[in-house]
Amino acid sequence: MAVVIDGTNGVSSPDYEVDGVTGQIYPIVSGTIQTSTSGTSKDFTGIPSWVRRVTVMFNGVSASGTSGWLVQIGGASFETSGYVSSATFTGASSGGTSSTAGFFALPTAAGSGVNIYTGMVTLALLDSATNTWLHQTVAGLNQSGTIYSVQGGGSKAITGALARVRITTTNGTDTFDAGSINILYE
Repeated sequence: MAVVIDGTNGVSSPDYEVDGVTGQIYPIVSGTIQTSTSGTSKDFTGIPSWVRRVTVMFNGVSASGTSGWLVQIGGASFETSGYVSSATFTGASSGGTSSTAGFFALPTAAGSGVNIYTGMVTLALLDSATNTWLHQTVAGLNQSGTIYSVQGGGSKAITGALARVRITTTNGTDTFDAGSINILYE
């Protein structure tokens, strides 16, 4: 295998060639961590057009009410319809739901401090011609000391290249009251 890296292409990522196939090397970039102790949504904007995968990370996050959580994406603005998405939790009991208003990341909460989520939502570009993104949720739910597994998935075609990600509640009025959220993109 022949590998050639040329850093003289004038962009932030060098060109590479592996066995005659060329491309560019892009870094994994961390967003700015946001505490999730207030507000109805957390936005991450300014995501570069070359991004093909975004990982949303939740650490000890809970909300004030009984609303589930959505991840919404968009180009010039957030898109709030046309998603095909669901998430479930399993353990001693099971539950789940679906949404067309966003990627349904985490199932219905039970109120402040009762449901605490830690895990990740991965967004991956399936088709750059149609800007179709897929979502996968893998998380843990601590519900008053009982631990559950959360999983979910879905898809959404957006207008233009992905430039923003929002984490919000399904009802849009419950507020975050614990933990932190960040993203990685590549």
